[in-house]
Amino acid sequence: MDKAKFIVAVKAEIEKLEHTIIMYKNMTNPIAPDNAIGRVSRMDAINNKSVIDAALREAEQRYKKLVLVLEKVNDAGFGICRNCKQPIPEGRLMIRPESVLCVRCAF
Repeated sequence: MDKAKFIVAVKAEIEKLEHTIIMYKNMTNPIAPDNAIGRVSRMDAINNKSVIDAALREAEQRYKKLVLVLEKVNDAGFGICRNCKQPIPEGRLMIRPESVLCVRCAF
């Protein structure tokens, strides 16, 4: 695997996630009760906030995993499946760098 190319791809994904996290945080601001939006609109806004909160948590978790990938990319065991100890295909690592299992062991 071309580790330099891999590192660039991971850093680009981290940068995208940083922007996404900021956007989600801006979208999850509470709705002030003095805003004159109807009851149905308020319920819809509360539901949307729940969905965005979940997306924010997922983005933050992936961000943390990708930062960890950058720390471990030069370790001897990087890219080796934790279960079967076989190399994880390069394509899988390029798509999901945080993968610690090969496709076969993941399912």
